[in-house]
Amino acid sequence: MASTETTGATSDPPVKDSAEDGADLGRLEAGLDSLETSATSRTPFRQTFRQKILPPITAIVLVLVVWQLLISLKIVDDPTKLPSPADVAGEFKDAWLEGELLGYVWTSVSRGLLGFLLALAIGTPLGLLVARVRFVRAAIGPVLSGLQSLPSVAWVPPAVIWLGLNNSMMYAVILLGAVPSIANGLVSGIDQVPPLFLRAGRSMGATGLKGAWHIVMPAALPGYLAGLKQGWAFSWRSLMAAEIIAPSPDLGIGLGALLEYGRNASSMAMVFESIILILFVGIAIELLIFSPLERRVLRSRGLLASR
Repeated sequence: MASTETTGATSDPPVKDSAEDGADLGRLEAGLDSLETSATSRTPFRQTFRQKILPPITAIVLVLVVWQLLISLKIVDDPTKLPSPADVAGEFKDAWLEGELLGYVWTSVSRGLLGFLLALAIGTPLGLLVARVRFVRAAIGPVLSGLQSLPSVAWVPPAVIWLGLNNSMMYAVILLGAVPSIANGLVSGIDQVPPLFLRAGRSMGATGLKGAWHIVMPAALPGYLAGLKQGWAFSWRSLMAAEIIAPSPDLGIGLGALLEYGRNASSMAMVFESIILILFVGIAIELLIFSPLERRVLRSRGLLASR
């Protein structure tokens, strides 16, 4: 009788069937697969058009409608102050037929991109040095912040005096405007790297330049990319300031020089033409270069699922 009670009290709980375990595991794997598929599936063109293409087109159409209404309703009836969209379109047509439109754009874009690459080659090691060496940071960090806040147009007169009216002057202005932004962006990105990453890198032998390349730079990439975007913006603005203040036929006619020539000729249609081209180049560089880079960085960190 006692042995019977002991057996009933110490009996093992029912064991879950292995087939049921396999079914649960299969459901879990299927759920993970569906999450991965939904995150990496290609967005339909209709959705892309509705979310990314249609809104800017609508905004442009609204601007053109309001612009034309200001002319048609005689709210602004002085063409020397506000030309009509047709007048600006005619200016674009004339420049295209004369074969000069692409030349205006290429003169400025080639200078801007080359100056930005030079600023990238200087600002990246400078940012690493400032972020990793305490004495250099204390000595140069405030100077970089001050240079970043200084309007780039302030560098044009001394650059003209030092270097003359040539391409060297243009590139000097671009470097003085872009290098501080790139360096500060990298410093900010490195400051946000978790110390655990650095300790793990050192424990695996990644020190010095090896650690900077394999640990610091990849971890600081989001901040560095933000600095690159700001550096390009400063490069483009610095170049436009140099071309507007110091135009020269020997340097070719870029978009800033075109803007200044339109002002001197009192041609508001030419002024609007150059402004539109400057905006177009800035938007194109953002959409073609920096937006894909930013999406790739965010996707590699799993931050793009909801975008």
